[in-house]
Parts: sequence; C-alpha cells; structure tokens
Amino acid sequence: MARRTLRLSALMPSILSLSLFAASAHAAPARFERFTYKGHSTEKVVVKPGEYRNPILTGYYPDPSVTRVGDDYYLVNSSFAHYPGLPIFRSKDLVNWTQIANAIDRPEQLNFDGRRTSQAVFAPDISYHDGTFYIVNTCVECKGNFVITARDPAGPWSNPIWLPFEGIDPSIYWEGDKAYIVNNRAPDEAPRYDGHRAIWIQEYDWRTDKMVGESTQLINGGVDIARKPVWIEGPHIFRKDGYYYLTAAEGGTSVNHSQVVFRAKALRGPYIPFEGNPILTQRDLDPARPDMIGSAGHAELVQTQNGDWWATFLAVRPYDGDDHYNIGRETFLLPVEWKDGWPIILPRGQAIPHVLKAPNLPAQAKPILPTSGDFAYIEEFDGAALPMEWVGIRTPQKPFYHLTGGALALESGASLGDLNGVPAFIGRRQQHSNATFSTTLRYTPAKDGDRAGLAAVQSDRSNLFFGLTRIAGKPVVALYTRDTADADTLVASAPVATSGPVTLTIRATGGTIAFDYGVDGTIKTLKADVDATLLSTKKAGGFVGTVVGPYHYMPAN
Repeated sequence: MARRTLRLSALMPSILSLSLFAASAHAAPARFERFTYKGHSTEKVVVKPGEYRNPILTGYYPDPSVTRVGDDYYLVNSSFAHYPGLPIFRSKDLVNWTQIANAIDRPEQLNFDGRRTSQAVFAPDISYHDGTFYIVNTCVECKGNFVITARDPAGPWSNPIWLPFEGIDPSIYWEGDKAYIVNNRAPDEAPRYDGHRAIWIQEYDWRTDKMVGESTQLINGGVDIARKPVWIEGPHIFRKDGYYYLTAAEGGTSVNHSQVVFRAKALRGPYIPFEGNPILTQRDLDPARPDMIGSAGHAELVQTQNGDWWATFLAVRPYDGDDHYNIGRETFLLPVEWKDGWPIILPRGQAIPHVLKAPNLPAQAKPILPTSGDFAYIEEFDGAALPMEWVGIRTPQKPFYHLTGGALALESGASLGDLNGVPAFIGRRQQHSNATFSTTLRYTPAKDGDRAGLAAVQSDRSNLFFGLTRIAGKPVVALYTRDTADADTLVASAPVATSGPVTLTIRATGGTIAFDYGVDGTIKTLKADVDATLLSTKKAGGFVGTVVGPYHYMPAN
C-alpha cells in the first residue's frame, strides 16, 4: 500500500541543506576550526562485564519512546524547538544506541517560528505496523497533534498528517489491523483543580489517516481523583495475558514525577488502578542522598524477543542537593518485574541504580560515539555535512553555515532570544555535569556589538556568550550572561591584540563554569567560578538541557 513517505531523491535532509552556503554580502563569516568535548559524570561507578550503566542516553534526551521490530529496538526523544528534531536511535541490546536519524529534518515539515526552546515538539511515540514506522506527536503551537511515517526509520520521514483532536502526548496502540490513539485531553467535566487532565482513546484509520468513531475517556484525573493527581500524561497501552494495561506518567515532570498503571478486560475499560501504584518514582527518597537520580517517570514498556520486559523512562541527575541540573532530562533503562499480574519497574523506596545486570540480548559492539558513561569526541569540520547530533534553535528557512577547508564558516543570524528569527547557532548537547568544550576561532569584529564565539543556551532568556567582540572600538574577548532576562550582562572582558586564531574553552564543573582563551600559545582565564545554575532547569524553567556551540551575530546598526 502506498504511504505518504517521501523519496530521498525528492528532498534533501535539512542538516545537508544547512551545509549549503549562501554567501553574505555584509561580512565575512566567522570561521571555527575543530570543536572538542570531554565529559565525565559526578558519580563514580564501575561497570563490570555483563552490566550496563544508567543513563543509557546521557544529557538532554527526554521522553523516550521505544519499540521492537524483530531483533532491533528503536527509540525516539523529545527535542522541542531544536532543529533538526526528534532524534531516532537504534540498538540490538537496549544498552548501546546509535543515532540513525532526526525525524524532523526539512524546514517544510514544521515551522518553529516564534517558538521558545521548550515549546514545539514533545513526547513522541514510535511504533511499527505493516512495513511502516509511525511517530505520533504534538506541536501545540503549530497545529496540534500529528503523525509522520517512514518505511525506513533512518528516513526520510513524511510531512505531518494533522489529527483533529485536542490534547497532548498521543501514542498508537495496534491490535491486529486496527490502530487506536490514546492521549491526554481535558476531562469530560469542568476541571476540578489545576492540572486535572484525563486519558482518552479513539480509533485511528491508518489507511486514510483519519480519526474514526467515538472518543472514550479512560482515566479521569489519575489513580485517585480524590487526591487531586496532576498531569496524567504520556499514556501507552499494551496487552498481556488477557488484560489491557495502560501506563502513564502522573505528578508532573519535576520532583513529584511518577509512573502509574491501570488494567482492564476490554480496550475501552473500565480501567482499574494497581493498588501498589506508583510503579516507578523517586519522590519519597531523601533528595540529599549521594549520586541521586530523581524526577523519574514518562516510561514505556517493551518486551524482548526472549520474553523479558524492560522500561525506558526519563530521570535527572542533579549536581547538588537542591535539584540543579544543566544537562536536562535523560533516558534510563530498568527491568520490569511482573507480580500478581501487575508490572513493577522499581519498588517504592528503592533508588534507581547506576549500574545493573544487562538485558539477556545478543552482545553488541559499542557505538562509535558513546551515549553513556564518560566520553570525549572531536569534530574536525572536515566532512561533507555535520553529524546529526548537531542542532540549532528553531527552523532555518535558509542556510547560515557551510563547511570548508576543515572549518565551520558561520554567517550572522538573529540574536539569541529573538523569537522572530533563527540565530546563527549550531551546537551539541552538554551531556555531563562536568564537561569541557573548546574551539579555535578566526574572526575580526567590524563594529561594536559584532560577536562570534561559543554560546551555551538553555533557553532564549537563560544563556551565555563567550568569544570575540568589539567594545568602544576595541577588539576584546568577553563573557556575557543572560539569567532569565531579555538583555545581556557583561561579566568580564580583556583586550585581544591579534588577527590570528583564538582558542576558546568553557569548563563546566557542576554549578560553576570557567572560561579560558588562548592567543599565540598563551592561555589565560578570563573568568572562573561563574555561577552555572543560570543554565539549570530549576532557574531557567522549561524542559530542555544546555546546548553549546558556535554562534555569530552582527547587529544591523
């Protein structure tokens, strides 16, 4: 049957189109040579043979959805207003993952104009049926809920097929040749309290891409509406031993996050909650415990080809006892135990382990770019295009960089925080609390306010810039920060008397950052012990992690 997937010959992935260059008549681009990253976690753990380490995807990879097709596992994460978006990973063992695509990789698919970093696409669900992969997702500020499809999970993925129902967090349940979409919607009554939501189901005709039949409310509020549970969301349905199981997150995505489960004999209910709910949470544990993992929830269960059950879910690793973390929500993995007909991801009162026995699956070689544990990498900018791990902010409608001669040539774009434009910023996720980023820059600011260097961006109002600029007619290396603000604050600057390359290094250590610059073989520290909590989710808000990379901006006047 013909699907609405797109031919590679017809459309080029946007990460390739970004690497095509439209020369600017206004100024020479900033030239970045080599980008290096080295990161290590705050916790010290030893992983023995036959074990794996949590998280399985470090850094800003939230809201994991997982599915199995034969012996292969596929996982997709939220990406909000970062572009390209919806990263897709493949694995044979549920532990070692390789990114194979960004499902949103062409400007025509979704337009994120005006969207803040924590808006746009979130909570995707990936599934497979009859030779086609499906991602059902939400972009509230676009047109709501949508489906995209692909014959090959590595792409290309279709343009969105918009769906006419309210709410967020849709997922598809397949039963035989029928499909049903279950999602978070408003309850069938006036909300009783802030955060009062419900879970609904409706049939989806995948042949015509239409919603058909009646919608049925399955869960009102959560496990016990008398307790005013908030934000029942991220639902998934599966069938086992004559029961339909519905799992969902409850309690909001912060410290009270949890996963709960219900079951029913019929698809449309009634659904009875498990008396032992929640089946996963960390909210009852001491937040000051060493090497804590918190805010766990948004899980999806998957059964291996051997019959075992596992769950992927999100959680966070704060670098202090006050719930500060700059790297966003991460993807974790735990085995699922079945007890008296109910799944349990982790008994209440138990802390999520950093290391545990690996799934009973065929051994797989570690990926070229690790996604777990401590690691480092170097980007030489010598390929035909940037690797798919690089992301920017909002959807670019025209190219703003190209790769040439072992360098990234970056044109000017919108300023950080300008929601009506796309900044000339392309970066990588900060994946460890302790991390070092470095690049070598060739750039001469032509006028006051011109700037090029490294930006660390948590949100449009919480970010920093470290690099070359001109102040009062003189070239300087400078550090500017923006702490939930609409304007920059100059933290430090120093004159730079050179037309040659300058090496910029950002050293993050938990809640502090240091900034080094090197000129003619001499390395100096511009500023140390800068408060890094401005890049934390707790201060900045939102749902993303910090992204760090090259940035260039030239004001119009």
